[in-house]
Amino acid sequence: MISKSVQDAMNAQINKEWYSSLLYLSMAAYFENKNLPGFSHWMRLQADEEREHAMKFYEHLIERGGRVLLNAIEAPITDWQSSLEVFKEAQAHEAKVTASINALYELAQKEKDYPAQVLLQWFITEQVE
Repeated sequence: MISKSVQDAMNAQINKEWYSSLLYLSMAAYFENKNLPGFSHWMRLQADEEREHAMKFYEHLIERGGRVLLNAIEAPITDWQSSLEVFKEAQAHEAKVTASINALYELAQKEKDYPAQVLLQWFITEQVE
């Protein structure tokens, strides 16, 4: 069984991962509009990856008898001043996601939630890539 605090934090992370997916999809649309299909394709791949991340947390909660609570997702930014601004935002956003995953790992350590730590170690390694 998973603790309520870890469950709540994982549900929040699911929401963050879905937001990330929408943000990268919005960035892909921006690049498509600017006739930069290579950048658009790369951002679409990032969007797909973030959806996969959300589902990893979802599946972890389900497998451990936790409750998945899906909340409203904030609309992402849809316009930027330049391609460079898009990539700077993507980099800053990844730093926020990394900090969130690290905080979740610290919570799992505090709660002695070893299965969550194993899952989160995968995410920590993924964030380095």
